[in-house]
Amino acid sequence: MLTKMGHDHPKGLYLCFSVEMWERFSFYGMRALLVLFMTKFLLLTTEQAGHLYGWYLGVVYLTPLAGGYIADRYWGMNKAIIFGGTTMAIGQLLLAAVAFMSPEVVKADMMWMFYLSLVIIVIGCGFIKANISTAVGTMYEKNDPRRDGAYTIFYIGINLGAFFAPLICGTLGEKVGWGWGFGSAGILMLVGVINYIMYNKKLLPARVFEAANCKKNGNQAPCEPLTKEEKHKIAVIFIMMFFVIFFWASFEQAGSSLTLFADRATNRAISIFGWNWIFPTSWFQSVNPLFIFVLAPLFSGLWVRMAERNIEPSTPFKFVWGLVLLALGFVLMIFAVMAYEKGGPISMLWLLGVYLLHTLGELCLSPVGLSLVTKLSPARFASLLMGTWFMANFIANLASGLFAGNYDAMDHKTFFLIPVITAGAAAILLLLLIKPIKKWMHGIH
Repeated sequence: MLTKMGHDHPKGLYLCFSVEMWERFSFYGMRALLVLFMTKFLLLTTEQAGHLYGWYLGVVYLTPLAGGYIADRYWGMNKAIIFGGTTMAIGQLLLAAVAFMSPEVVKADMMWMFYLSLVIIVIGCGFIKANISTAVGTMYEKNDPRRDGAYTIFYIGINLGAFFAPLICGTLGEKVGWGWGFGSAGILMLVGVINYIMYNKKLLPARVFEAANCKKNGNQAPCEPLTKEEKHKIAVIFIMMFFVIFFWASFEQAGSSLTLFADRATNRAISIFGWNWIFPTSWFQSVNPLFIFVLAPLFSGLWVRMAERNIEPSTPFKFVWGLVLLALGFVLMIFAVMAYEKGGPISMLWLLGVYLLHTLGELCLSPVGLSLVTKLSPARFASLLMGTWFMANFIANLASGLFAGNYDAMDHKTFFLIPVITAGAAAILLLLLIKPIKKWMHGIH
């Protein structure tokens, strides 16, 4: 499938694909276990775990701002990617060491080590996240028609790692031991870094290895001031970031409140011909990336066919659809809560339906958003603006975690109604702003 989708794409795309696959494996493997680890091993309250989860996920998406700046000005993307992946692996292995201790010892004397491991992972993620995403764009011209398809392929890599992570790390963590789950995330991140070092010089363009700062050496002219058109395009990035916040703040309930609902309110028992099995809670984290893997090629083909007929919606309009589908997912979640209140644990199909709607919304928003940033960004600020784009995820994940901390304190129907209202209102506002936004995009679709 990837070969068919990736016809005529540079081989370097697949190197970036593999690095991001292992980075997301490491990140989502740890994420699938984090709330369960905090509530079941460290015995934190739901509120404490939710707030810490929110801060962790939020800061993970703030540090790409620093990682992008350092890459653009000093290191280049290549060094930042290697540093980020290695640092991320070290943090995961440190977290595994914490998990191999007894809960009593950790609670009494070693909580600092738990917090330190999170900080190290956050730093590593900040360097790799902004730069590996930007590296994909260096292989294509601004108006290359393959560019959006390249980011769709890249996005499959993200979700391939995210799919297998809960299955491997989650199973090891829940069934064998927490340390084995976190440790596998760290080891496989190192595999990704080693693979990247082996092939980066052969497959990636020179721009990946050099800082973009135009004042770096005397042979280059000083940076010219931004033109009016460039300022408009950068402004569009910030406007779209505002709406991205509303999407991810609700979407990221997948790792917190939806995980708790899956653990407490769904019937996870499976019986086939006398064989009985309990579906692990952490495996629900694989549902979204599985849907991505199946549906992303269909979406990529859909955009191409619509473009051939001159009916492809603009990126802002795709964002509107993303927000609407997200809201519809939480409408279904309200009905799931009502079904649980009437008859106890409900079928897992309810959550599968929610994840399907959310995945459809994600495909309308996330990969096209990454592509849009690389199209609108001046070359000398490419990694910095990609890091800035992820800053929206910082705000969204922080809000998501703080909101998830109220899960036990609120009526659950009211709890899930709130993201319906916020995502729906954001969709309506963006729909009203599409015309001026498109004008400031200056021909970028």
